[in-house]
Amino acid sequence: MSEKVTGEDEVVGLCRELIRIDTSNYGDHSGPGERKAAEYVAEKLAEVGLEPKIIESHPGRASTVARIEGEDPSRPALLIHGHTDVVPANADDWTHHPFAGEIADGCVWGRGAVDMQDMNAMTLAVVRDRLRSGRKPPRDVVLAFLADEEAGGTYGARHLVDNHRDLFEGVTEAIGEVGGFSFTVNEQLRLYLVETAEKGMHWMRLTVDGTAGHGSMTNDDNAVTELCEAVGRLGRHRWPVRVTKTVRSFLDELSDALGTELDPENMEETLAKLGGIAKMIGATLRNSAAPTMLGAGYKVNVIPGQATAHVDGRFLPGYEEEFLADLDRLLGPRVRREDVHADKAVETDFDGRLVDAMQSSLRAEDPIARAVPYMLSGGTDAKSFDDLGIRCFGFAPLKLPPELDFAGMFHGVDERVPVDGLKFGVRVLDRFLDAC
Repeated sequence: MSEKVTGEDEVVGLCRELIRIDTSNYGDHSGPGERKAAEYVAEKLAEVGLEPKIIESHPGRASTVARIEGEDPSRPALLIHGHTDVVPANADDWTHHPFAGEIADGCVWGRGAVDMQDMNAMTLAVVRDRLRSGRKPPRDVVLAFLADEEAGGTYGARHLVDNHRDLFEGVTEAIGEVGGFSFTVNEQLRLYLVETAEKGMHWMRLTVDGTAGHGSMTNDDNAVTELCEAVGRLGRHRWPVRVTKTVRSFLDELSDALGTELDPENMEETLAKLGGIAKMIGATLRNSAAPTMLGAGYKVNVIPGQATAHVDGRFLPGYEEEFLADLDRLLGPRVRREDVHADKAVETDFDGRLVDAMQSSLRAEDPIARAVPYMLSGGTDAKSFDDLGIRCFGFAPLKLPPELDFAGMFHGVDERVPVDGLKFGVRVLDRFLDAC
């Protein structure tokens, strides 16, 4: 008689297989797309009795959705969502090939290891284990494995919300990526950061028109000069600190954990105590606008008539108007800006039964765990699901070694996730589903 296969047994293999499916998203349909990953996920769900739907919004851009019937279908449903696309990776820069899913130094290496094939694998492992053993969740659970998150979700979550909202009938709460990871304070306390808010976005194109001419001639209407000066002002601007509700809650929790009062106006000292997550937390204290691309000209001796730049703009919840006003003041009247992609900020309270389930499931597997709220500086598919009135949290539980630069793994070189962390996440998610 064969031994029972558990979620902990499966999760590492599932993560490796997902990493090996190249779903690089270049933002223009030039990548391989997510269809192969969608079919892989659907197959794994169908093997344990679910009836997944594959929905393709554009050739190759596919998402997979399935529903698990709970013990009490009259209760509101829970959504567990993850994205199967990843940002591109240059193999020459990596220690191990980004799409090989190799195991080394106790970790699974590869593009998507933490963003977010780890959570996809943990979700699949838990669901497959529970369905094989006939353990229903207490309420309906909708599973969504989505395309296109890395380019704003237009062909994934946004497409489903706009065109297939019936799939999310009765869903009131959701968990997704970039939350539930650990930050070790000391031997008596480990904080687990649960995302309850995320900044909004304005990805924009800046354009300056000038007078074209010969490069040898004096030209006081040079579009390149004008644009570069504006981009320089923007890139060097020190945006004011704005302490939102979520950040205040995080600082209060951190103050208690460290036994010292933290001053939001003196964040350099505070951030110095946060190690690898300092950049992630620091980016939630201010609006931001990072120049990322420049374009102009076609020949060294020709002054072009137009110059362009792209900027990744992010604003705090409640501060979009201030952000846009500051942006226009910094850019000046000569710069024309237009959104390439824009989306709102989201924020919810850190309370309720779902939060209690997170706290209890983490503490059951890690006695020194304490879940705390935080804001994500980036964005997730929660922005789309918020439009359906769904209360969204980032909860993809991982117990991490203190020396691992977790924040640096996102979109970075040598992305990897600890094997023990994946197994820990499976145990926590299994307990969470029982308590949610």
